[in-house]
Amino acid sequence: MGRCVPAPRVSLSPQQFIRERLVLAPLPFRPDISLYRPAPKSGLIGWLAAQGRADEPPYWAYAWAGGAVLALHLVNYPELVANRTVLDFGAGGGLVAIAAAKAGATVTAFEPDPIGRAAIALNAEANGVSLAISDAIVEAEVVLAGDVFYDAEVAAATLPTLTRLAAQGRRILVGDPFRRDLPLDQLELIAEYRVPDFGSDAPVRSGVFAPKLPKP
Repeated sequence: MGRCVPAPRVSLSPQQFIRERLVLAPLPFRPDISLYRPAPKSGLIGWLAAQGRADEPPYWAYAWAGGAVLALHLVNYPELVANRTVLDFGAGGGLVAIAAAKAGATVTAFEPDPIGRAAIALNAEANGVSLAISDAIVEAEVVLAGDVFYDAEVAAATLPTLTRLAAQGRRILVGDPFRRDLPLDQLELIAEYRVPDFGSDAPVRSGVFAPKLPKP
């Protein structure tokens, strides 16, 4: 018989749960970056339910394709962020922020979810990088936004913000696996890669985009 794995205690804080129940492992497409991610017996869904957050997807717990494609793009083009201030917009678990920091940027990870912010801190520590972590948008020269068009409501709120920042002279890079609500007519495709999505090993077509600015 297999070893019985106890259910995660309700009293576990986000930091404790992530350290004790998730698995720190390198990413196949960026083996120089390791993230805490769920395993089959981590008990993530049960722990979230015990926190009263069963209906809130744990975006922070997985490496999504939008973040993965940006992290891979920065390997090939570290000069996009090196020696610049960078905002990881909707940072999730901090993959893009960590990739930018490894490329030589001064990074702030913007993440509204407090559990996500806890995951970012632990993932940054595990990768030996220093990040600022914020629940608000801050000024930066470069804005990196991975998987921020995953549904119509979020897309409607996100696009005006990114367009406004681009109009102010910020460099905006969006990563997305061509999801249904991605506003392709308002974005310019810069590069394409094939990366895994949501913990799967199967690569999916994903792009790096920049907002199209109105012509003067």
